[in-house]
Amino acid sequence: MASTLTKIILGCLVVVAGGGAAAYALTKPKPHPAEYWANLGSPDVANGEKLFWAGGCVSCHAATGAKGEDLKVLSGGHALPTPFGTFNVPNISPDPKAGIGNWTLAQFGNAMTRGVGPEGEHLYPSFPYSSYARMTRQDINDLFGYIKTLPASANVAPAHDLGFPFNIRLSLGGWKLLFLDDSPRVQIANASDQVKRGQYLVEGPGHCGECHTPRNALGGLETGKWLAGGPNPEGQGKIPNITPGSTTMGKWSEDEIVSYLETGFTPEFDSVGGSMAEVQQNIAHLPKQDIQAIAAYLKAVPKQQ
Repeated sequence: MASTLTKIILGCLVVVAGGGAAAYALTKPKPHPAEYWANLGSPDVANGEKLFWAGGCVSCHAATGAKGEDLKVLSGGHALPTPFGTFNVPNISPDPKAGIGNWTLAQFGNAMTRGVGPEGEHLYPSFPYSSYARMTRQDINDLFGYIKTLPASANVAPAHDLGFPFNIRLSLGGWKLLFLDDSPRVQIANASDQVKRGQYLVEGPGHCGECHTPRNALGGLETGKWLAGGPNPEGQGKIPNITPGSTTMGKWSEDEIVSYLETGFTPEFDSVGGSMAEVQQNIAHLPKQDIQAIAAYLKAVPKQQ
């Protein structure tokens, strides 16, 4: 009897262990193969600067209240309060200890597109890698090259302040299975090259949907409501609908959207406010043709009410 019970217990342990191994295989961090980041050549730093502004890196990684050239000191430390806890933005300046000065292109690229840290750990999606996953290898190379030209900062950002179970990084593998992919957020029939460029900028480096699309209980984007607006992920106020179905921006022409993104003034002679003020200031650094592409895409996406 005892022998039979022992066999049953051992059998159960084998099943549990096998299930655990299978679950880990599905959810473990999955960086790109090393060759994915090989042979990309010297970065185009000018293009990297465009991507830097398109991605709004300064909005999170520069010190609160930074102005002028201080915006390019990516010292981190900004706190992002969420329903899951407070995420503290890291230093991504070229400092070799406090920042990413010792990172390789592969480490940077895998963090950006796969949410995998330099030690092979899962990164939290408060860093919008689920959007950056759409960026090309060359653009990642160019952006990394540009960031390495910026001033170093020795500031050490605090660790995230998360309670159980959100402090368990292994659980992020399951989140990635559900929400991390590099496919287009929406399908646009007969899209022009301009709209395709806008789609790349908005859905990829611009990560506009991270704020302008509602989230489910797990923090994943409800892509069926793409850019329909929703609660502020940081807990204060509401982020507006920016599709053609919006009662405000939906009525604007492409030229009016371009003017808004360039100047910060709406067609009603109001000015941009809230967190969008920094976003608009970042976008204003882009070439006009890229801003026009963003506007064309926003007029082409499906309407949301």
